[in-house]
Amino acid sequence: MENDKKLIIRAKDVMQKTIVFIDGMATAKEAAAKMKSEKIFCLIVKKRHADDAWGIMVVHDLIKGVIISGRSPEDVHVYEIMTKPIITVPSDMDIRYVARLIYRAGIRRAPVEENGNIVGVVSLSSLILDHDLF
Repeated sequence: MENDKKLIIRAKDVMQKTIVFIDGMATAKEAAAKMKSEKIFCLIVKKRHADDAWGIMVVHDLIKGVIISGRSPEDVHVYEIMTKPIITVPSDMDIRYVARLIYRAGIRRAPVEENGNIVGVVSLSSLILDHDLF
């Protein structure tokens, strides 16, 4: 009899592997330039020390924290507009649970963590655009 068991797709199977880090003391202008040059929509904010938490800065943070508030991008630091701590997912988490977590948390992307390091980012678009899912 043939095995009907489906292959489990994990976060690491659909994550975007391009990760760009930034220091929390960088300015919003530097962050925006980095996002533009790398053609990405989020930056992972580096930990200050081993016991610190990761942060994330997304395009929405720039819009809300700089453009809408009318502040100068040279005067706004990443730590002022980022989200910290962040919700991360283990690299071996079943993608069904990743999707549920992202949906219920009301976020668009979640960094993927493996052995204490960020190794990728799973986004709503990566879940939809992955050809193995649909």
